[in-house]
Amino acid sequence: MGLESLMCPAGSRKAPKRVGRGHGSGWGKTAGKGHKGQNARSGGGVRPGFEGGQMPLQRRIPKRGFTNIFAKKVLSVNVGDLERFGDGSVIGANELIEMGLIKRHFDKIKILGNGNLTKNLTVKAQMFSKSAIEKIESAGGKAEVV
Repeated sequence: MGLESLMCPAGSRKAPKRVGRGHGSGWGKTAGKGHKGQNARSGGGVRPGFEGGQMPLQRRIPKRGFTNIFAKKVLSVNVGDLERFGDGSVIGANELIEMGLIKRHFDKIKILGNGNLTKNLTVKAQMFSKSAIEKIESAGGKAEVV
């Protein structure tokens, strides 16, 4: 059996609607556009969200809050999650991504002190909590602010 002999199952492919090709097609005369009016014209129609002059939904609903577009995205990683790295490892953003602890690069990474750490690790991040620094250094590691 060759690729040229493959056929789609009957009824799985629909013929395109051929509009404006006479009365016999069922889509003749006005070609599904009705009788004149804005939508029958070339380039006619209304913009998205237009409700015929009624106050549109996006203007009717109340607006609340504020989003700071300059805010830095900070991701937190717990000290207990670093236990999966080997003893003596140097851990930075790339190593966290490789291990699957974070999905992508963030503006800042903060190491938090939740969990226990028994391995000697050198951790490089932008921010550390006090308890995280204590736990890393008590295990014989170093917390380096990048």
